[in-house]
This record gives sequence, structure tokens and C-alpha cells, in this order.
Amino acid sequence: MDEVPAQRLPEVVATVSAMLAEIETNGMDAVLKYAKELDRWQGGPVEISQEQLAKTGDSLSGELREALMASAERTRLFAIEQREHLTDFEVELIPGVFTGQKYVPVSQVGAYLPAGRFPILASAFMTVGVAKAAGVQNVLACSPPTAQGRPDDGVLYAAYLAGVDRAFALGGVQAVAAMAFGLLDEQPADILVGAGNAYVTEAKRQLFGRVGIDLLAGPSEVAVIADESADAELVAADLLGQAEHGPQSPASLVTTSRQLGEEVIRHINRQLRALATREIAGAAWRDYGTVYVADSRETAVRIMDLLAPEHLEIQTSDDSYYHENLQNYGSIFLGPWSTVAYSDKGSSGTNHVLPTGGGARSSAGLSVSRFLKPLTFQRVEKNATPRLANYVTTISDTEGMAAHKATAVLRLERFNR
Repeated sequence: MDEVPAQRLPEVVATVSAMLAEIETNGMDAVLKYAKELDRWQGGPVEISQEQLAKTGDSLSGELREALMASAERTRLFAIEQREHLTDFEVELIPGVFTGQKYVPVSQVGAYLPAGRFPILASAFMTVGVAKAAGVQNVLACSPPTAQGRPDDGVLYAAYLAGVDRAFALGGVQAVAAMAFGLLDEQPADILVGAGNAYVTEAKRQLFGRVGIDLLAGPSEVAVIADESADAELVAADLLGQAEHGPQSPASLVTTSRQLGEEVIRHINRQLRALATREIAGAAWRDYGTVYVADSRETAVRIMDLLAPEHLEIQTSDDSYYHENLQNYGSIFLGPWSTVAYSDKGSSGTNHVLPTGGGARSSAGLSVSRFLKPLTFQRVEKNATPRLANYVTTISDTEGMAAHKATAVLRLERFNR
């Protein structure tokens, strides 16, 4: 469908532009004005202390606390493994010329923790926790307050488990602007991460360049490749599992079996009747659900690489073939015992901040590497001078860049002395 994404609607763009300009000019006065208008802020501090964060777990069931602690730890362990596989190196490229790179974390990260239609409890693990695993010294988090005047306790407790340094009861454009402009801390954020509504997404887009961002997230997506060996009931459940995120969430099945495709549709219709969130998931499936029947597994791969989904499940008799040949997806879930929800809730450890809207054709999801800068270096020894300077002199002459040439010629003269 050729609809304009919500974050690019003219009224959204104009509203965000005006808010960012006012906040940049008037600082926290403007932030608090918008907090009162949009977040129902009633006065008092917007920062939530570490002591308050720790106590948010008291209001949660023991079962939920255990689940959050396990998911926080698994997401952290996966991020640490990623970090250990991003290795510094130095190599002698040619005799006397040593080059390499080292990974250095950014200094300050601002994480937006959404709590709109549903509080996404695991978001802090994927943003705050992964940034801390990368070695970021200072991570701020903002989450919009509920009707009770502060963010959801589960969201706050997840942020606490993830190791957040400072947390604030702020939502929307005013939250990301305050982090980007350095209004909540002495230092502006180097990178803004975390999903939000259309206004938050547009604010990140307009702030990009001034700060880094993870990605511009649209509605959550799921796609499944399945053949005649798949369990139609499981496939249907997994498609609805992501359609539940919102009424514009695409859910697509690509199958090499028409019979399987028809069975999945029947199961979806049956499951929707008993689903508590059927108004959301049903609308998404009605307006954005698709089933493609492919004449071969090669065709199935081509279709799926064109879709480039955020989440991709493979439930076939030859999952390894698809894993080896597919190229465009945010994260892949192999086999009937894998499901997107395991990642969404942090239980399997991989990151759920992933590209949407075809972005997987060119970009990957959020990972520990996003918080690290691969900084290159070189160290040239005297004996390598002729191997570099003569070429630079020739190229600089051709370009007409006399000052560049001089840096090489001066070194050649000293070498030849």
C-alpha cells in the first residue's frame, strides 16, 4: 500500500519542527511546558532516582521479576559476545607502514523507552543494557509517565536491571530533544536509540546529523517461510504475534505449499475469534496480511528478499538452505521451536531493535557495534617513506593540490639526507 508513513505526515513534521525549535531556544522551560501539556506532568522532579528505580521491582510479581532478570542477563551476555568478536587489530600493510583500528565506545547515549499501547518491558535491555555492555559510560533513559504520574514500573525496573545511569519521566518529542540538546545532563547525547510513536520517530529523523540514531522504526513486521512440513497452527500464531503490535503491522507468509497457506488462513481466522487483542491483530491481518505461494524454494527466497522483513521465521524441512541463501532481514528465527516473541521479550538474547519498511536491504538492527566507533590508525616508519611519498607526489600533482604534495616532498627530502 502506498500510504504515507505516519511519521512523515505533514502535520507531524511541522509539529515536531516547531517543538524542536522551541526546546532548543527555551531549554528546560519548554521541555516542562510540553511535559505538562502532553505527559500530564504535575510538577516536581522529572528524574527518577536509583533508589526509586530499585524499588519499582517491589510492585511486580516475583514471577515477572524473575523473567525480567533472566532476559536482562541473556541480552547482556549476547551483547558481550558480540563485543568480544569486534576485535582491535594492527597489521604491517607494507614494510614500515603499520595500520589498524580500535573500537572506542561513544560517551553518552539517550534511550527512549516506549510505553504506548503496550509497555515494551524488554526495550531497556536492547538499548540501555547493550550500550552498557559496549562500555558506554553514561546512559540516560526517558519513558512517558502513565496516568499515575510516573512511567510503568515494569519499564523502570527493566531499565534498572539494564544498568541505566539516570532515568526521567518524560515522553515524546520533548524527551528525545532534551537528551539531544543536553538539557538533562551536562553532555548532549551522542546517539539516540529506542522506538517511539510517529512524533518520536520524526524527531529522531530531524535530529539525525546533530546526533546519531539507531534507525527510524515503523510498524513492527513479521514474515514466515513455511513448506508442507510446517505446523499451520504455529505459523498462524506467530503471524498474529507480531500483528498484535498495531493495526498497521504487516504479517506475511511465503509458502511453497498452497494447502499449507490455506490452512494457515483458516487457523488465523479461528485464533482471532478467541484473541483478546483481536481488534488490533485482526485489523493488521485484514489490511496488511499477505500470503504468497511460491513455485520453488528459490522463488520463495527471491520474494522474501524483496520483502526484507524486520522479523523472519523459517519453518521448513530444509531450514539451512534458507539460512544460507536469504540476505535481507532484520533477525532470523530458525525452526518451529523458535518464535519472534522469544527475542521481543529478551529471553533469547538477540536485539529486537530492527529495520522495518524494507530497511533490511541496506541496514542491520541495533547491536553493540552501534555504540562503538571503529577508529583507524597508522604509524609509518622512516624506511617506508619512498613507498608512500612518491605516489602521493604524483597524485597530488595531477590533482593540483600543492600543499598535499609538499607534505610528502618534505619527508622525501629528509629521508634522502
